[in-house]
Amino acid sequence: MQKNGRAGMIVEQFETGGDRNFAYLCADEKWKIAMVVDPSYDPDALALYAEDWGLKIQYVFNTHRHDDHTNGNERMRKLTGRHAVAYGDVEDITQTKILHGSRLPLGDYEVEVIHTPGHTEDSICLRVDDALFTGDTLFVGKVGGTTTEAQAREEYESLHQQLMVLPDTVRIFPGHDFGVERTSTIGREKETNPFLLRADFDAFFELKQTWLEYKKRHGIA
Repeated sequence: MQKNGRAGMIVEQFETGGDRNFAYLCADEKWKIAMVVDPSYDPDALALYAEDWGLKIQYVFNTHRHDDHTNGNERMRKLTGRHAVAYGDVEDITQTKILHGSRLPLGDYEVEVIHTPGHTEDSICLRVDDALFTGDTLFVGKVGGTTTEAQAREEYESLHQQLMVLPDTVRIFPGHDFGVERTSTIGREKETNPFLLRADFDAFFELKQTWLEYKKRHGIA
């Protein structure tokens, strides 16, 4: 494993198992303060990495409450003493309620909470400087699954009103290894993600309904 961040910031991506799940550790290298995102299946790997780098895990976040993102919460609590928080919870150190626009200090950086309902009503993305942890809202070349038209519309609005307005240089770290690459950027997704290239919601929803056929036709795994 190696650092994947700007000078002073560590971003580490972990393959944890499950359905090609990713977990993350993000830290201020100067102050040795870290957060963990979605510690599923293999929280020990994140705790060991933090120990090896001399990092203190201050926050544990879940991007949403599906089991494949939360099943490591209790083990992470035992390893670090930190309780995981998701949308609507209160983080116990700062007493910050996890809502859209909430900001929590991370050394010289800040964790910004972005509420992105669609895949689930409680879905959030977490931004630290130029790193965006997108959970199951946005993948590389794909978007999160939805089961109803109403959920798809929420997701469409979240993508376009909350994420696509961010700078093109913001890096995307998704919740699963579902794309052709493990990470991307906002700019690259604007140019290449077929869901984001759709002209309006109706076209976006039509692609969701015909996605299996589209994938087969275009050789997408």
